[in-house]
Amino acid sequence: MRAAALVPVLLLTAQAAAAQQPAQDAAAGALKQNWFDDPFFQVSSGLAACAVPEGPFYTAEERRIQTHSRLERGTSCWLAGKCTDSNAYRYDKPLAPKVRAALLAVPGVRSGSVWVMVQRRWVYLQGCVPSAALAKRLERAARAVPDVETVVPDLMIGTRGKPPYPVAAK
Repeated sequence: MRAAALVPVLLLTAQAAAAQQPAQDAAAGALKQNWFDDPFFQVSSGLAACAVPEGPFYTAEERRIQTHSRLERGTSCWLAGKCTDSNAYRYDKPLAPKVRAALLAVPGVRSGSVWVMVQRRWVYLQGCVPSAALAKRLERAARAVPDVETVVPDLMIGTRGKPPYPVAAK
């Protein structure tokens, strides 16, 4: 009788876990998630046909492969005297809202679809903008944020063609 009483609880637990399940790579069938909790957010959504970036979502195997290089890259900043923190990735969470605010202050940003990923003080701008001038303004705004080391402007003009960034699986 006791086992029968547990069945509804187990079903509810399984349903809750399924609802929170990470994204799944359709081609490989491998679960992907943001293992390293890298900041990844959308700043604007003005071009609906823009391909959504994959972001910092990795399979467990990709995570395993990246772990060593992330440790190495995170400390190399400190060893080179470019960071006061011994892990460059610890800058990312406090940096993300500053980058968001700087980009939202750029006139015209809402006419594009722009996502941001922050990893070890590097800011990746991904998505689509209606003009090269807006792409340059966004890049300048991100570069001006204190503690940003590098900006990678992976923005395409318009929504046609192959995006210069990895695209999320559908």
